[in-house]
Order: sequence, then C-alpha cells, then structure tokens
Amino acid sequence: MIWCSVSMPLNSCGQEIKGGLKHPDSLDQVNQLNEVRIRKLKISRRQSSSTPLQILSGTDLEKLNSLSVADALRFFSGVQLKDYGGIGGLKTINVRSMGTNHTAVFYDGVQLGNAQNGQVDLGKFSLDNIEEIELYNGQKSTIFQPAKGFASGSSLYLKSKQPQFETGHIQKIRTAVKVGSFGLIDPSLLWQSKFSDRISSSVSAAYKYADGRYKFRSTNGVYDTTAVREDGDFESMRLELGLHGLLADSSKWNLKLYGYADEQGIPGAVVNNVWRFSQRLWNKNFFGQAYYEKEIGPYSLMAAVKYSNNYRRYLNPEVVTTTGFQDNRYHEQELYLSLSNKLRINAYWDLVLSSDYQLNDLNANLYRFAYPTRNTWLTAIATQFHWERLELQANLLGTVVKEKVQNGAVLKDQNELSPTVMVSWQPFAFNEFRLRSFYKSIFRMPTFDDLYYTFYGTRLIAPEYTRQYDLGFTYIKGYENQLLSQFSVQSDVYLNQVKNKIISIPGSLGIWSVVNLGRVEIKGIDVNVQTNWQLGRKLSLNTGLNYTYQTAVDADPSSMNYGDQVPYIPWHNLSFITSATYQRFSFNYSYIYTGERYNQSTNNIYNYVRPWYTHDVAFHYQTKLYKRDAKLSLEVNNLFNQAYEVVSNYPMPGRYYRCSFTYFIN
Repeated sequence: MIWCSVSMPLNSCGQEIKGGLKHPDSLDQVNQLNEVRIRKLKISRRQSSSTPLQILSGTDLEKLNSLSVADALRFFSGVQLKDYGGIGGLKTINVRSMGTNHTAVFYDGVQLGNAQNGQVDLGKFSLDNIEEIELYNGQKSTIFQPAKGFASGSSLYLKSKQPQFETGHIQKIRTAVKVGSFGLIDPSLLWQSKFSDRISSSVSAAYKYADGRYKFRSTNGVYDTTAVREDGDFESMRLELGLHGLLADSSKWNLKLYGYADEQGIPGAVVNNVWRFSQRLWNKNFFGQAYYEKEIGPYSLMAAVKYSNNYRRYLNPEVVTTTGFQDNRYHEQELYLSLSNKLRINAYWDLVLSSDYQLNDLNANLYRFAYPTRNTWLTAIATQFHWERLELQANLLGTVVKEKVQNGAVLKDQNELSPTVMVSWQPFAFNEFRLRSFYKSIFRMPTFDDLYYTFYGTRLIAPEYTRQYDLGFTYIKGYENQLLSQFSVQSDVYLNQVKNKIISIPGSLGIWSVVNLGRVEIKGIDVNVQTNWQLGRKLSLNTGLNYTYQTAVDADPSSMNYGDQVPYIPWHNLSFITSATYQRFSFNYSYIYTGERYNQSTNNIYNYVRPWYTHDVAFHYQTKLYKRDAKLSLEVNNLFNQAYEVVSNYPMPGRYYRCSFTYFIN
C-alpha cells in the first residue's frame, strides 16, 4: 500500500517579508523568515482571543499527515472526530461533547449549511486549497461578524488560499499529485492571476479516486480474522472560482463559485460476518457567494449573499419497496443574506448590529413527504470595550424561526434570546500572560430529518439548549539567542450544560424514534503546550502537545443511565506533534491517543470500547526543478499497524502510505 501527500512551500505564504529582503542568501533563508512571520501572527491572535482559539496554518498545516480537514482536526484539544473508515466514510466533528450540530462550519466567512441533517462531512474538504483552520470554543472573539457567527456553540473557520504575488509577477500556478494506498490518485491545480493592482482571481480544481480496499482485523473474542474492506470506493471532482477586488475607496469585495460532485460506496458496520455492503451515495453541491466590506471613518459595513443547491441520492438495493429498490433523492436549496454594521464610538468602545436572513427548502421523492420550508431571522447586538490590559465583550442574539410544510404537523414558531459575555484580562505588567473567561447561552434547532422523515412520522421536537462556562489562560514567551526560542501554553476548564438533548432511539421493526431527553453535564480541561527550538543556524525543532480530560454524563436523575458517560466520549485524549527542519529537508512525527469509552448510554462491560492510538511520520524535501520550486513528500500512517476502531464495528485501516509531488510556476 502506497500513498503520497504534497504541501505548498512557505515561499507562497509570506511574500511581504520576502519582498522586504534586500539580499536573501538562499531560498532556505527566505522560508525560515517567512515561518517566523506566520508564527508571530498566529501567537498574537491566540493571545488576544477572549475565547479559546486553536489554529493550524502555513507550514504547520502542510507538514501534518492529513488528506482532509477532518484529518487535521484530530490534533486539536477538546475535539472528538467520528470516522466511519475509508476514504469516503463520513467524518464529523464534536467539540467538547455538545454534539456535531452545535459546531458551525464557515468557509471563507460564510457558513456551510445543512438543514436536512445538520452535519457537514469534513472528509470532503481537501487541504489542497486550505490556507488556515481556526477552531473557536464559544464563538469568534471579534464582534464585527455576521449574526450567524454568534449562533452556535463552537465555530470552525476554513480559509482558502488567497492570491499573493511577488513583485513583477502576475501568474502563480501550483500543480500537485498524490498517490498512495487504497488505489488513491489525487491530482490538483491552483492557478492564481493578477489582472491589476486591485483585482486578482484564483481557480482551484481537484479530482480524487480511490478503490477504498484495505485489510482490517476483526475479532469478537471467539474468532479472529483478517478481511478486506470493499465498500469504501470513492470518486469526486471539485472546482472553485474566486475573484478578489479592492476599490479606490479601500473597500474590498470577493466572489466565489464552488462546485462539487462525488459517487461513493457507504462503509457499513462489520457484524455477523457481513463484510460487503451494496449501498451507494451520490452528492452534487453548488454554491455562489459574494462579500463586500467598507469603512467610512468610524463606521464599517459588511455584507454577504449566498445561494446553495445540494442534491443527494441514496440507493439501497437490499431494501425493496413497492416501486423497486430503496432509492431516496433529496434536493435542498438555501438563500442567505447578511448585513453587519459597526460603529466605533471612541478609541475603546465599539458597537455592532448584525442581521441575517436564511431560507431553507427541502424536496424529496418520498411518499407523503413533508416538503418543509424554514425561514430564519437572526439579529445580534454586540458591544466591545477594549483597554490596554482589559477587554469586555457582550452580545444578545435574537432568533426567529418560522416553518411551513405541505403534509403533516409543523414545528411551532420559535423566538429565542441568547446572551454571551466574554472577558480577557492581562493582570500583570508583562504581556505574556492573559486570563480569559466566557459565558454563552445558545440553542440548536432540530433538523429536517429530526422532524419530518417520512417513514418515521412527523415528530414535534423542541430545540436543544446549551449553557457554556469557560475559564482559562494563555502564556507565551519568546527568547532571543537561546536554544529554546519560544514557549507557549494555554489551558481552559469548562462546564457545558445541555437541556432537551435530541437523541435517536431504536424501536420495533427497525424504526427509530427521535425524542428530547433529559440533561447532559460536561466538565473538562484542555491543555495546549507548544515549543520552538533553534538547534543551530540551519536546524529548527517545533513541538506541540494537546491534552483533554473530560466527563460527559447523563445528568437527568430520572434516567436509568443517570451518571453514565455519554457514548463515544473518552475521558482522556492526547496528541503530540514534533517537526524538524534542516536546510531543504523536514521531518514530522505525530501521535494520537484516544482513551477508553462506551458505545451505548449504559456503561457496562458489553458496551466498553478499548483505547486506541496511532503513530504517523512524514518526510518532505524541497528542491529546484527546471529553475522552479518543487516539493516531494512521503507519509507513513499508522506506522505500527495498529488495529482500531473510532466507531464500533467500523474498522480503520492498518499501515498505509501516501506520497506526493508539487510543482510551482511563478
């Protein structure tokens, strides 16, 4: 099994520094200086954020053994990733055990919506065109944002690669190809053009294919066998077009068109000696969005509009209906409008008023389908006081939801107010140490699948309410002319209380019911430690350690599982990353540990899930080919061939490989 991944070199990330060098001795020197610039910017944002912030960007992101956004998120603290195996298996994020639907995913500032099931499959987002990943617990620490930014329990921001050009250059092309285990072939292209000093464009395209076949070990205590996963084949195409502009009055705008299509097998649960599954899934996704921002003295304006069109087809030849095989087809449309206004009252006081409107519509070919339409209005009033050593933020979010259906009962209108308060304080004269705390009350709406899935009947489900409490600190220290050039640590303790939790319960005849059930209480601590070492003029070493301890228990005294840990939430999570760079060579090692868990609400020996861990290594080499920059990478994942499952009965692959080659034309 062989697999390769390639990353984009640093010289595309820090052109401002490169342009400022009078006599760069070599490409190595330029890359090294650019890396310092990126790291300083990242530290500044983490230090000043009033909510816990984790970032992966630049070379830190490129060096990871990661094919998709989901792979990279494994290295964040407080995150549980559900991975059903294979290249095309569903991968969703759960932050601090509040559930997948409490995490909003934003792409270039606009949320990726899914009113049907509320889940964003992060395995579909390749890192080829991702410049930065940010994860905020609570919400983004700036108040000047769309109302959508205030409306979730945590926020994941994905930023695509932005056009940057060296002096005298108007074109930049990056071509890459990845090959590897499971029949992977993944070519990609990024083409950036500069039309003038104020207008530029970017085109990103990728194709991915994998047969998804990998060996896995299966045992139930009686038999122990090795089989081959044969239901994870995957084929996808992606095309993104971007246009970026700056007007004479310093206002800025951008346009983006995004198209994606795939066909894949659906990895099933390996039970009762069933190794092969025939279900198929097709997705077609398109969206277009426009963004505009302008500043007029103390007043700032930000506007956005988006239209998305999503099609999904699910085929199950193992289920026969009156019209043939089960062949469900869904078509969802979304219209989104946003307007944000910011007024700077004086040097330390800002006010923001943001208002969003969202329309969701879902059609399906199911008998007596509800055909729901959801109208959502979000209005946020926010204020911020910022002094040299103290920052206070508060906002009040108003949410109005109105729904209509063609068949069956409809969810009653919702009208909610959700407050948030955040504090960031530098208690000492030195600026390396900072305390932060926040309180946030938020809720999440039931999805269309929760409410209107035809075969289960219409259900009247109440929203799920969450209260979040957090207290933490950051400490970052740099050292001049020392072996240890930088040390940073951030840590938070938190409490989340979830009311009316929406859960699915299996019933008779294979029909599941969705209900509101009791309370869940989540307590935890996150720790993140990073160090940078300069071991010589040409050798540098970076390390990162993330640890989470967490209890997430059923807190409803009337429940038969009162006091039991919530399914798939481990008590301990740990990840460790170290990377070394010497001249044109770099090496990366990563380790992930997920502790013991239970796969059902009842914590007993039958539902116990053992801990799992993996080791990954990667080697990178930068060189010149026909006077152009080039990069070659080799990755070995699950180095010691560990047999493990993230979700019970969904076996993960053993040792596998990736290699990639990237070529740059400027």
